[in-house]
Order: sequence, then structure tokens, then C-alpha cells
Amino acid sequence: MVKVWVPDPADSHFHADAQANPAKLVDVLKNGQLARLDFGIFALHAAQMAMFVVVPVALKNSGLAADDHWAVYLPVLLGSFVLMVPGIIYGEKRGQMKPVFVGSVALMLLAQLGLAFGIDHFWGIVWALFFYFVAFNLLEASLPSLISKLAPVSAKGTAMGVYNTAQALGLFFGGVFGGWLAQHHGFAAVFIFCVVLMAIWLLASLSMTAPPAIRTRLFRVGVMPADQAALLKAQLAEVAGVVEAVVLAEEGVAMLKVSLKGWDEAGARSLLETA
Repeated sequence: MVKVWVPDPADSHFHADAQANPAKLVDVLKNGQLARLDFGIFALHAAQMAMFVVVPVALKNSGLAADDHWAVYLPVLLGSFVLMVPGIIYGEKRGQMKPVFVGSVALMLLAQLGLAFGIDHFWGIVWALFFYFVAFNLLEASLPSLISKLAPVSAKGTAMGVYNTAQALGLFFGGVFGGWLAQHHGFAAVFIFCVVLMAIWLLASLSMTAPPAIRTRLFRVGVMPADQAALLKAQLAEVAGVVEAVVLAEEGVAMLKVSLKGWDEAGARSLLETA
């Protein structure tokens, strides 16, 4: 008989940065900034599923054999990736993620309009797809980062859970509704649906709070009494460059949101070592 060893950790803790906490769910759902991003990932993937019900058929109708579709998808994907990287670097390094983000949503809207009006023309499809993938790659890369920046430290895992659920719902809804529209109302109706989604998202993103130029740092401090954790939290909040501090007594973890520049890491570590 083969014996299978199953690890049995002696100490297991809940991790608020990676796991959903039902107690934080209502707060996350009521957060207007997070709701904008959750709608965004829903709209992004609903539009993706809907449009790719139509695009392969349109390419075939334009005269491109199904076996040759890679000759369109591969160049536009590679080209869009080349343009996406500088946008992400600029937004993160210069603290300009909101303009990059809003511009990407606007570009996505224009790409959907291009598909709506150019779906019967081969080069119209190709150019619209190129701009679509530039916008898609920028948004797909920036949305999780924005969730992390705007979510409270103690509810980051819960916020990511809601975000992932919204993404899955978008995939399901876009595939079902896009297929129904294509069957009953034609290709143009699919892209009008996508345009409406992007227009709503663009309006919502314009009023989004500009994300702070921060990152999250986690430190293991050991399990401690609640009053000691509260004191440490207050002390860490006073450290230069710390935007938000949370000390989870039962988890033995300190989670800090800190500025990208000018935060006093040495001072924070000194406090943590004496806690």
C-alpha cells in the first residue's frame, strides 16, 4: 500500500490580503471606487466574449480562411503589447494611472465603433482589432493594480474576490447575450452593445478617484494582543510615507500602504523589530 503524506500545518492563519472575508463584503460592495472597477472588468470581458462571437465569422466572410486567422491575430497582439508596455510604465512610475486608464477606456470605445462600422471590410477589422488589443492589454494589466491601490488594506482579498466574480459574470453574460444579438439582430448590434458598455464605463471612470502612487508591503510581526496591535498600528501610521497601516493581531501581520518615494522603511522596520 502506498502511503500519501498530507501536510498538517501546526499554525494556520487567515490572510486578509489574499482571502475573502465575509465581514468585509458589504463594505467592499458599497465602495463606489471599487464598484467602478468591478463594472469595468465586467464590461471588458462581456465585450470581449460578445465581439469574438462575431469577429472570426466576419474575417472568414471577408475572404480570409479560418486556418489563416492567426496571420491577423498574432501581429495585432504583438504590436499592441509593444505599445502597452510604455503606457503601464509611464502610468506607474509617474503616478499617472488615471489618465492612462481613462484613455484606454476611450480607445476601447473607439475600437468598438471601428468594428461596428468596419466589420464588412478586412482592413477595417484588422485596424480596429489592433486598437482593441492595445486598450485591452492596458486595462487588463492596470485593473488589478488599481483594485490593490484603492481597496482598504484589510479588505484587499475580499475586493479581489468581488472583482474576480464580476469578471466571470462578464464572460458568461457577454457570450450569451452577444450570441443572441448576433443571431437575432446581426453583427452590428453586437458592437453597438459593446459601445454602450464602453460608454457607460468611460463616464464612470471619468469620476474615479486618481489612484495614489503607492504599493503594499507586508511584514510578519507575530501574534500579539489586540491592544499591542492597536498601539503598533498607531505608531506605524506616523512613519513618513505610510498612507495606511493595519496590524492584524491574530494573523501576526502588519500591512502597510506606502508611497513609492520617500517612505521611511528603516523607521518602520525599527518599530516592527521592537514590537
